[in-house]
Amino acid sequence: MKKFKKLVAIEPVNMVAEGEARLKEYADDVVMYDSIPESDGEIVRRIDDADAVLLSFTSRLTGDTLAQCANVKYIGMCCSLYSPENANVDIKYAESHGIHVSGIRDYGDEGVIEYVISELVRRLHGYGCEPWFGSPSEITGLKAGILGLGKSGGMIADAMKFFGAEITYFARSAKPWAEEKGYTFAQPGDLLEKSDVVFCCLNRNTVLLHENEFKRLGNRKILFNTGLSPAWDTESFGKWLDGDNLCYCDTIGAAGGEQFLNHPHMHCIKTSSGITRQAYQRLTDKVIENIEKELGRNTI
Repeated sequence: MKKFKKLVAIEPVNMVAEGEARLKEYADDVVMYDSIPESDGEIVRRIDDADAVLLSFTSRLTGDTLAQCANVKYIGMCCSLYSPENANVDIKYAESHGIHVSGIRDYGDEGVIEYVISELVRRLHGYGCEPWFGSPSEITGLKAGILGLGKSGGMIADAMKFFGAEITYFARSAKPWAEEKGYTFAQPGDLLEKSDVVFCCLNRNTVLLHENEFKRLGNRKILFNTGLSPAWDTESFGKWLDGDNLCYCDTIGAAGGEQFLNHPHMHCIKTSSGITRQAYQRLTDKVIENIEKELGRNTI
């Protein structure tokens, strides 16, 4: 099997120990860093003369940075890759300079769905808090809106349906498979207006909620954001949160930073609900598979 000359993980990449050990099968020299680089200059120093790079979602590889790393031929993203526009790697620069980029998908969704259901059930029933509707309530009959019907959005929709919720969703286009399950397609404003609880399951840096959308969402609503970044503009969200509403996010990034963490209507557990031991294993398997495919290409 062909090998890379030098493979560098520029930051912690969440692979299980067995997976990290296997990397030595794919490169003559393997360097693993256990801290997040503090600057682009540090990233350049860590990459040095490597021809293969691994990174997670906590660092960015810009075109300017890659321009200083002439030997790089492969970048393995140990995190979700949905589109070049939402990636933390300048994929367009990489591809135009002969650098192949691979990412992974669908490795941490199961934990996210469990987090969402757990928090919603606690709030509706009033476990450790006041029941949202005044008395303990089931998910049965709840009007649930899903913004983004990708893998995690689809899994949340399925879970909510299992518990008896009515599902309305928005995606770039109507999904025949969703219609077959009884899910109703709607534009964001209509979805927000009719929903008791809304789940934002959008790609990084995708913002759909602005002042008009929050007006249509109205008061006495619950909003979940399971993405890696806020699905809203900050000012409009802040005004809505001041009302009789609740927002749940697992990570600080999903909440939009620390400015809302102490707000009484914001509930943030400050950790990724999708990162479980099972997710680490799925991530590792997919990263290794991508490396093997890359080494099977004729470009290394």
